[in-house]
Amino acid sequence: MGSREVTGGGLWRRWWLNRTAIVVVWVATSMAIWVGLHWYIRRLSMRKAEEGLVSMCEERARMLQDQFAVSVNHVHALAILVSTFHYQKDPPSLDQETFADYTARTSFERPLLSGVAYAQRVFHSERELFESQQGWTIRTMKKEPSPVQDEYAPVIYSQETISYIGALDMMSGEEDRENILRARATGKAVLTSPFRLLGSNHLGVVLTFPVYRSDLSADATVEQRVEATAGYLGGAFDVESLVENLLRQLAGNQDLMVNVYDITNASKPLVMYGPQLPDGFVSLSHISMLDFGDPFRKHHMVCRYSKRPPVPLSAMTTPSGVFVICMLAGYILYAAWNRYDNVKEDCRKMEELKKQAEAADVAKSQFLATVSHEIRTPMNGVLGMLDMLLDTDLNSTQKDYAQTAQVCGKALISLINEVLDRAKIEAGKLELESVAFDLRSVLDDVISLFSAKSREKGIELAVYVSDRVPEVLLGDPGRFRQIITNLVGNSIKFTERGHIFVQVHLADHSNLVTDAKVDAGLNGHRDEARVVSIGTKYNTLSGLEAADSRNNWENFKLLLSYESTMLHAPENGMPYENSSDVVTLVVSVEDTGIGIPLLAQDRVFTPFMQADSSTSRNYGGTGIGLSISKCLVELMGGQINFVSRPHVGSTFTFTAVLKRATSSGTDARRDVSDNLPTCFKGAKAILVDRRPVRAAVTKYHLQRLGITVEPVSTVDLAVHALSVCNGSSTSGDGKHPFLFLIENDSWGSKEDVCLQEQLLERRNGYTADVPKVILLANSDAEKTKLSFSVDTVIMKPLRSSTVAACLQHALGMGLRPSKEKPNGPAGLHDLLVGKNILVVDDNKVNLRVAAGTLKKYGAKVECTESGKDALVILQMPHKFDACFMDVQMPEMDGFEATRQIRLMESKVNEQTKNGGTASEEGSTNTQWHLPILAMTADVIQATYEECMKCGMDGYVSKPFEEKQLHQAVAKVFLQGSSH
Repeated sequence: MGSREVTGGGLWRRWWLNRTAIVVVWVATSMAIWVGLHWYIRRLSMRKAEEGLVSMCEERARMLQDQFAVSVNHVHALAILVSTFHYQKDPPSLDQETFADYTARTSFERPLLSGVAYAQRVFHSERELFESQQGWTIRTMKKEPSPVQDEYAPVIYSQETISYIGALDMMSGEEDRENILRARATGKAVLTSPFRLLGSNHLGVVLTFPVYRSDLSADATVEQRVEATAGYLGGAFDVESLVENLLRQLAGNQDLMVNVYDITNASKPLVMYGPQLPDGFVSLSHISMLDFGDPFRKHHMVCRYSKRPPVPLSAMTTPSGVFVICMLAGYILYAAWNRYDNVKEDCRKMEELKKQAEAADVAKSQFLATVSHEIRTPMNGVLGMLDMLLDTDLNSTQKDYAQTAQVCGKALISLINEVLDRAKIEAGKLELESVAFDLRSVLDDVISLFSAKSREKGIELAVYVSDRVPEVLLGDPGRFRQIITNLVGNSIKFTERGHIFVQVHLADHSNLVTDAKVDAGLNGHRDEARVVSIGTKYNTLSGLEAADSRNNWENFKLLLSYESTMLHAPENGMPYENSSDVVTLVVSVEDTGIGIPLLAQDRVFTPFMQADSSTSRNYGGTGIGLSISKCLVELMGGQINFVSRPHVGSTFTFTAVLKRATSSGTDARRDVSDNLPTCFKGAKAILVDRRPVRAAVTKYHLQRLGITVEPVSTVDLAVHALSVCNGSSTSGDGKHPFLFLIENDSWGSKEDVCLQEQLLERRNGYTADVPKVILLANSDAEKTKLSFSVDTVIMKPLRSSTVAACLQHALGMGLRPSKEKPNGPAGLHDLLVGKNILVVDDNKVNLRVAAGTLKKYGAKVECTESGKDALVILQMPHKFDACFMDVQMPEMDGFEATRQIRLMESKVNEQTKNGGTASEEGSTNTQWHLPILAMTADVIQATYEECMKCGMDGYVSKPFEEKQLHQAVAKVFLQGSSH
């Protein structure tokens, strides 16, 4: 254990170190992403700044070139002017005064030039004549007389702004001489290197342009150009002013530093414009080449930002945002990792708990099987012996004691069944049958169970099934009966006056809404101490108020009228029934009992819960019935709800999804329904009942017998109707009786006298057939109203079979020969009489009970107490037609015994198939298969499945019930399964 803990601690530390390392790596990676993204965004920003700098620098260089080119063009035009008016006119039309005036007036065209001047080409041979004509001596730039040289270029015309250069020889300066020689050889404007201009002290250059005597061709040679040269036109360019004016016109000038350089000598560039940069200054820069038209001189412009571009805000915010996202993602992943580990651990624990729960479920099932078997086994003996005791001759006291004990035993068995049903529902082991059954017969059987109690309390108990509900349905009649029994049983238990009314309609045409909610708003009352007015009459079955106001006479009357319309639908071309095989029923059980307290309505369907602690003391019960009913309803595909008002009553409504019977309607009905007599078809009856709902219920039962009913509200109206029918009380053939039914609360001394007079009148010769007067009563106490006029009394609750029996007695028709239902005692006797049956059970009491029950129906029974003995007895050939096998027995249980029996049968059948002789002389059987029915007190689904798996043919639970026994026996004998 210690080494395991050490190992676990090492795994934990290693896991924690790994996780810590991953967190550190994640944070470091996030920081690296921040740095990388920061530098990337800064690089993008610098690139954009470079692109902006290039764009602005190129724009300025282009504009500077354009403006310089415009100025050069004006100088060229001025040169042409001088050539035209000075050399091509004789005498010349141009003099100093005219030139100065003209250039001054046109200076706006040359804003970049501080002044222009014209120097004439003079050879040495012409100097003396030229000086005499001009009246001044040619001087050098130092204003000294020009020394002797081959030719001169004295200024003869100058703009007023530079008049100080008049008479100066432009060829006396070395750089000027070089420019003049280049200009006349190329025919283009040439520039000097930058220098300080006189007057403004700005840096500038001198532009020199040749003036020719005549036009030259474009391909003239240098010699031709030199020979044709007449003079030179020059102009001083103020480069600083030019660039300043240009930058002033453009936006963003304050952000840029512009320098213009003469880079003719690349090693020693000359500054033409711009400040000197401090040492160590580093900034983004761009160089744009400048072309001023002089192929010898080279210039460029350098643009720089005056400040280092700032770090963009996005370079801080974006990386920071990404860093935060990375950290959040890391936190989420870290939390998810932790969560995954926790969920994984929880799943492991859940898996362990699941295994424990499954083991507990198996243990629970085994426990239920054991408890069921151990409780039901002695109860089987008790009830069986009581049943056998009741078949003996007992005096009234002894019989009462035995019947009381039998009732208590059946109540205990019922409670055990309910607990087992709840356990099977919780385990998901409860399955529903799908067999054909008659819904009306099932409801009549349920009503008969509570008829004695309802008569004792004097309450109305009635059932009504819509004519549109099919006669035969497919479903589980036992579970449907269980739901109705639970609901009606609760109503009987909690109702002391008024009525209990069961209605069944089709869901698609019913106005019985099943979505009733359990709340005070729907129930309509919050005061539980509400006193119901006794004097108020309502149009209900008993005249008392019902909890659900929607179950009123108006809605009920609409349903009746709709059903009446649908009954005649085939004549109008309307279908009588829905073509769908699915039938959804709406069933409501209405009572006028004590109702359910508002605070207890939320736990109505909770198992083992009742309204309060006094409910169990006053009324009994376990509080499990409604819970089981709700589960059964949901298994049938429906829902159950209720409306309850304290001191008014409760109405439970549920839906159930069933199917139509697919077999022939007549055959199916004959198989599953009560055999109602047909002798009343064509008979007529007048029904006196002041309550229309109750009259509709009575009419429903009479119509099932084929009797035509005319309901009226009073005896006076009935007498009137009887007088109208005078002479027509029969249908004309004298075979169909006429009936007069009166509800007990519509009968009195006045009505008795009136009816007696009418009947005496009919007896005195008006008609040979006097109608039979029948009183409908709720309790034995109401029989005291029986008078001369009343022929018989029919006790409620009404059932079609009991009504038929009473009418037959009253009309003197005599009872029909008893034809028991196939699952009755006669049916069992027919199936078992003369049959040889082996009963195997280790409990001697149960052996006696089973043997006595089977012998009662004519069977020949042999008993054995163990599975091994059964194997010996059933060695083939044997005489038995069936075997009832207990499941739980010592040494060899029923499952193993059945397997051994089937194994023996298969071997014998195989031998017979392979040509062996018959095992029994004279036997004509070729296949052996002994019907084996499980006989056990264990009624859970797992046991049933095990029975089928080991080869048994059926299942009979202890204690024996006639119906179940008949179903099991009929299944094996009617199919011809015996050997």
